[in-house]
Amino acid sequence: MQSVNNGASTGVPVNLDADEQEPREECGVFGVWAPGEDVSKLTYFGLFALQHRGQEGAGIAVGDKGRIVVFKDSGLVSQVFDEAILDALQGDVAIGHTRYSTAGAQSWENVQPMFRTSPDGTDVSLGHNGNLTNYATLQAEAIERRLVPPEGVEGQGSSSDTAVVSALLADGVQDGRSLLDSARELLPKLQGAFCLVFTDGHTLYAARDPHGVRPLSLGRLEQGWVIASETAALDITGASFVRDIAPGELIAINSSGIHTENYAKPSPKTCVFEYVYIARPDSVVEGKTVNAARLEIGRRLSRVAPVDADVVMPVPESGTPAAIGYAEASGIPFAQGLMKNAYVGRTFIQPSDTLRQLGLRLKLNPVREIIEGKSLVVVDDSIVRGNTQRKLIRMLREAGAGEVHVRIASPPVKWPCFYGIDFASPGELIANNAGGDDDAVAENICRVIGADTLAFVSIDDMIAATDRPADSLCAACFDGHYPLGLPENNVNADAVRRIQEGMF
Repeated sequence: MQSVNNGASTGVPVNLDADEQEPREECGVFGVWAPGEDVSKLTYFGLFALQHRGQEGAGIAVGDKGRIVVFKDSGLVSQVFDEAILDALQGDVAIGHTRYSTAGAQSWENVQPMFRTSPDGTDVSLGHNGNLTNYATLQAEAIERRLVPPEGVEGQGSSSDTAVVSALLADGVQDGRSLLDSARELLPKLQGAFCLVFTDGHTLYAARDPHGVRPLSLGRLEQGWVIASETAALDITGASFVRDIAPGELIAINSSGIHTENYAKPSPKTCVFEYVYIARPDSVVEGKTVNAARLEIGRRLSRVAPVDADVVMPVPESGTPAAIGYAEASGIPFAQGLMKNAYVGRTFIQPSDTLRQLGLRLKLNPVREIIEGKSLVVVDDSIVRGNTQRKLIRMLREAGAGEVHVRIASPPVKWPCFYGIDFASPGELIANNAGGDDDAVAENICRVIGADTLAFVSIDDMIAATDRPADSLCAACFDGHYPLGLPENNVNADAVRRIQEGMF
């Protein structure tokens, strides 16, 4: 095995607008088994399609006759890989990962895929999307089996739940037991949200948690198979969509074909925020196009929160489909009143105080001729801290807006997520500081951000837009009901205690 740090980065990427942190997607996973194809480049393009799900690190592991080579680093996919690196990653099977640090520090060691060598000398590499709620128990087991040092995973260079899972999975490959045997034993022990892709250099494996919190799809190539967090990654690699991997399903793909089995009884609880914000609009989640769900949310917003205005405009990009739906249902013209700089994001260049003060203007710039003297309906996907909306409204008024009516394509975010989305801390969520019932919350937030009016879509309307039964979705960040349970007493201890005491 070879694990490489390309040395290109100067440290952890910096967010130029750090105080405006939006909800951060958990991770994206990709896997391909395709002998005779350039699997590293297929994985590279697949990760490009999943870049929105994680922008702190990227990695690819390629298996060639059982030997696995891993290349990973902090940064965007385009920063980590180049032609020469991809040409050096040759084999029949590959897995890839884009990462945000929802569990574990922002360090090179925590960038995935992870690598371990089993007791019988088998190379094992794994990528993980999600968060495990029983990480403490799993870590204790790994320490007891001397797979990690007594001080925990940090002593081995990685602090993520994925590192512990990788260690346990690889350790099960001994005494004649295969990686499939090890997975069958380990997967039922994992609690929380997870989509896994892993390999021993011969076979591509994938597994999805019994609740199907995060999406995972299977695609067909002319000479192979693809696994991806979103169907958009299948499209970009030329794979045809076959089906979603079922909750509680384990898949193995090699020269013998596809082997599939259920390791747990399914109990679907798909994250509703995938439809609202996380997934790409061109992806399909459980049979529903994300774009269609967002359009319907916008239509419903128009019916329950109408306003007499001149223009409907989105906060790009995630607010665009809902804004189009609002415009269609209301009859108010749609226009792009804000231009987004697609090249501003996370960077390895340390920004000066002046650049930090520019903040939102580095990302968005108003189109004065659309805005000046107009009454605007501004549609955004969510409100977290409220800082972004407050600065945005000030920017629009400086550009000459007459009125600014804000419409939000999700309910107020009030609760922390333990299943793979990194929101601001509960105390920083503006909805928790607004007080009162839903009407009072909207009124108080409206005053804080400086809008003329503010309205949120209801939980019922949001769920209805997905065409999914309410009991098959997780909406914990909106309603405080955690269908997978709360995490064990670890780094989330304070948040868990406050939830149990009804403090949120």
